[in-house]
Amino acid sequence: MGMKKVKLRKGLLKIIPILTLISTLIVFAGCAGGSTSDLSIGSKAPDFELFDLEGTIHKLSDYKGTPVLLNFWATWCGPCRSEMPHLEVVYKEWKDKGLTFFAVNVGERSTDVISFMDYFGFSMPVLLDNAKTVMRKYGVSGIPTTYFIDDDGIIQGRVPGAFPDRESIEKYVTKLFQQGIN
Repeated sequence: MGMKKVKLRKGLLKIIPILTLISTLIVFAGCAGGSTSDLSIGSKAPDFELFDLEGTIHKLSDYKGTPVLLNFWATWCGPCRSEMPHLEVVYKEWKDKGLTFFAVNVGERSTDVISFMDYFGFSMPVLLDNAKTVMRKYGVSGIPTTYFIDDDGIIQGRVPGAFPDRESIEKYVTKLFQQGIN
């Protein structure tokens, strides 16, 4: 019996470094998504139609003439959750300055998203991409991913991964406005 325990411990000791490596790779890769294309800076932003949490439909092309921040996220995604307070601050500071802001939730039920937003007191506009079709159109391979789209509908920035602070987000937003937008 004692010999079996020793062999089992040795076996576990060999597996632990492998599991640690896999866990680390998952954390650094962000929350997995699915991608069919990779849009580049200077590309035309694909148009889409999505419902918000109140049931109103939003079409990206209806916002031509204003810069757009488009953030893909989910409630279960740790990096997404860590950047949400920073996005909320940016939303509140820039919404009256002409920035259109959409947090695009991917693959979750509206009731879960509403509960999350209410619990944390977030007020930023959320669009629901239940089937992940817009996520695929934008080539999002992991969440969070944020796109910065100018007033002509051209992608000026793409940031995969979570923003560490509000200043990191505002750097991109300010750049949109300095390019003569609004």
